[in-house]
Amino acid sequence: MKRILLLAIMLIAITSCNRTNPFLTQWDTPYGIPPFEQIEESDYLPAIDAGIEQQKAEIDAIIANEAEPDFENVIAAYDRSGKILSKVFGVLYNLAETDITPSLEGIVEEATVKTSEFENEILFNKALFEKIKAVYDKKEALSLTREQEMVLDKIYKSFEKNGIGLDDASQARMKEINVELSTLSLKFGNNLLKENNAFKSEFDVAISEYPDVMAATEDRDLREKMFKAYSSRGNNGNEFDNKEVVLQILALKIEKAKLLGYNCPAEQILSDKMAHDPATVDAFLSNIMKYAVSRANEEVVDMQKMMDEDIAAGILAAGSTIQPWDWFYYAERVRKAKYDLDEEQTKPYFKMENVREGVFNTASRLYGIKFEPVADAPKYHPEVEAFKVTDNDGSFIGILLTDYFPRESKRGGAWMNNVREQYVDAEGNMVRPIIVNVGNLNKPTAETPSLLSIDNIETMFHEFGHALHGLLSQCNYETVSGTSVARDFVELPSQINENWAFDKEVLATYARHYETGEVIPDELVEKILASRVFNSGFNTTELCAASILDMKWHELSSVEGIDIEKFEEDACKQMGLIDQIIPRYRTTYFNHIFNSGYSAGYYSYLWAEVLDKDAFELFKEKGVFDSETAMSFRHNILEMGGSEEPMTLYVRFRGAEPDPDALLRARGLK
Repeated sequence: MKRILLLAIMLIAITSCNRTNPFLTQWDTPYGIPPFEQIEESDYLPAIDAGIEQQKAEIDAIIANEAEPDFENVIAAYDRSGKILSKVFGVLYNLAETDITPSLEGIVEEATVKTSEFENEILFNKALFEKIKAVYDKKEALSLTREQEMVLDKIYKSFEKNGIGLDDASQARMKEINVELSTLSLKFGNNLLKENNAFKSEFDVAISEYPDVMAATEDRDLREKMFKAYSSRGNNGNEFDNKEVVLQILALKIEKAKLLGYNCPAEQILSDKMAHDPATVDAFLSNIMKYAVSRANEEVVDMQKMMDEDIAAGILAAGSTIQPWDWFYYAERVRKAKYDLDEEQTKPYFKMENVREGVFNTASRLYGIKFEPVADAPKYHPEVEAFKVTDNDGSFIGILLTDYFPRESKRGGAWMNNVREQYVDAEGNMVRPIIVNVGNLNKPTAETPSLLSIDNIETMFHEFGHALHGLLSQCNYETVSGTSVARDFVELPSQINENWAFDKEVLATYARHYETGEVIPDELVEKILASRVFNSGFNTTELCAASILDMKWHELSSVEGIDIEKFEEDACKQMGLIDQIIPRYRTTYFNHIFNSGYSAGYYSYLWAEVLDKDAFELFKEKGVFDSETAMSFRHNILEMGGSEEPMTLYVRFRGAEPDPDALLRARGLK
């Protein structure tokens, strides 16, 4: 079998031009970074075919092994299988989000179908599951480590949750659903990318620049036009309309949940999360929404006073009231009046490269790690930069790639990707991770470098928190390494990292005027700090509203007769959303829940914020750079991945479960 497999891979590796497929060779590159410049689009699908054959052979070997099933010959062997596919998708899925081309889009679609069908083969392989179950049934007698118990439990439940216990007809249908969902999710994301680009083409404004532009645009008619175009993305009745895609996705999710014995997708999805059930999430969000809307109403009053001044000056018609397209503009006016803070004054002190230096320096002070540019690193795009990350003893931690600026081939938003996960291989060698931080920050111009807004800075610190979670992982098994944790726990490392962004000590290390080198004046720092909870009613309300909308969609048991626009309108009324605010993401451009793994999980940003604010209160008590507290967070949270239950890890660090009011206090809502 192994010789046949080797021959098959060798044949696939050779193209008509006598090239060797880069995915089927050892990468002779700095630190094993993928040789991006050598990879051609024609390499992906043959490599996927080879990867599928490799993993099939590995699974066949697990099944054929006549030795008594144990953790090593079944669970560890399964965890380590499929390394060619991991190499391919570490590159392909990253490019699909950061540098897509029309031809690559077609490759991703074909690859998605291939791998969805293959994943079905694995997850419905009864002979394989019998081996896994044999180990699971005797786990108490195996003297497993806690990490091994978590790996075993996660793998066993992944088969159960996908329907291995269903009858043949239901299994066949489940396989079809999985493939259809993968294809539809990809279609949703591709449609949204086209709509984002259309918005940019019409207004010369990237999606990431929208809040700043709306805050600065005096022309109210133009603001209204931009708002309506922005908030109707994916809902324009054109070839990129996502309404039908959403209904198809939800119908399939509902059918899948019911096949597995649940009433709705939210029940199924939350069954293994910290929150556990929809009722817990609904109550959690309802409580936050109450405080958020109350504060938002106060903010409307303040903005209306500003608008009334414009009415009195004859700038606006009598009777004008704050509308959704007015919020950013008048909120900025109120901020300037209340705090005398104008972001045009602060941006010159926040050159992107300096802010990144501040991000790195903060991590160095907290966790003892160092960052060094890798000048000769392969790159998938010229804007990418590479950094070698080492520990305080000089040992290698991993590689960080940064890709911060918008382009038409990149989807909107900011995120962290794993090009390579951390794990220990079968020979006992530690494999260190390759992590990508992606953003859509303000792009440099011919006259000025990239100068960041306050929101941009928070985003950099946030995504780097995810990067730390991936980089510092010290797990043995890929199944639980790095960010492979419960969805409502994964945002803790990212969100707690935001707390250092505007600490006075930290600002002094990176906030330097890009022309003069002057450190940001204390006067501006005080204004920034004083305004930190400004507009918290709006910020919390739009985030909470999106989270509730997500839950309402995934609590449905049928989409029959559902009209997307009316459903969303009714949901907003039921949650008490005021007319001046819309959810942070409306349904047809809610990429998180229809194409990015946050289905019935968008609440996790707020859930994790309870953890992060409660945890940061310990840092404030001990000192925000207290080495003992920082190393406890590193060892108990960042290094552990999913090798233990999330709340157990949290209590080990904090000494107690989190105070639910920590979020409300931090946002100035209570």
